[in-house]
Amino acid sequence: MDSVSVPRIIPGHPAEVVVYDQPSRCPYLPDQVARMPMRLPTRSLRRSEFNARLERGDRRQGLFLYRPNCPTCSACIPIRLNVDEYELNRTQQRVLRRGDQLLRVELGPLMADARRVELYNRHKSQRGLETHGPSTEDDYREFLVHTCCESFEIRYFHEDLLVGVAVTDRGTDGLSAVYTFFDPEYSRLSPGVFSILTQLSLCRHWGLDFLYLGLYVEGCGAMRYKAAYLPHERLQNGRWTRVERSNPAQVDSVDGSE
Repeated sequence: MDSVSVPRIIPGHPAEVVVYDQPSRCPYLPDQVARMPMRLPTRSLRRSEFNARLERGDRRQGLFLYRPNCPTCSACIPIRLNVDEYELNRTQQRVLRRGDQLLRVELGPLMADARRVELYNRHKSQRGLETHGPSTEDDYREFLVHTCCESFEIRYFHEDLLVGVAVTDRGTDGLSAVYTFFDPEYSRLSPGVFSILTQLSLCRHWGLDFLYLGLYVEGCGAMRYKAAYLPHERLQNGRWTRVERSNPAQVDSVDGSE
């Protein structure tokens, strides 16, 4: 049988159905071939079940979980912040103070509407990510509203205007930053940095140990900012390994800007 034939069942708690597993063009490194099996849990995940998957390096996209399993490349590395060990640098302190002064933060359930879709499309376009044309509300809902775990959104308002959203997942021991987008006109406030700092604050408030930042991909410009959050941990060879600023061989040269 072809090794990438689908669907197939992966036993577990709960079991998962592999719904897609084919080589494709890498979304991060265009010259590489990617293989990212998409797995659908057979029911919604409890916090502890989702947390175990985060610790193994899983990411969520809509209803599906995935973990890169590429044939010739291992550039995608899960990355997380240890909340107790992380200290804000001076730039981040300034971003946090400015954001606290000018932005109102609100938590709520995931939702789709015209304003969110507009912001999402403007953010993608500004970053050169709109490869298949603008997303519709159905596209947005499938990607950012449908979920297989406990998820919520962090809303950022300037006065009464929604200017950014961070979709976030919750496990027993940590939060997972799924996707953040914002109005490019507010880039001067570094909303992406402010959002990560807000999620760190939520982790501290709720007594959680880790903030998962997703995949760090060496050689991908859009992912380089993650290496600026130091110290952090990377999942390599099945173990979470600490990376500090004092080890330049492990850290890219980044300024942490948006």
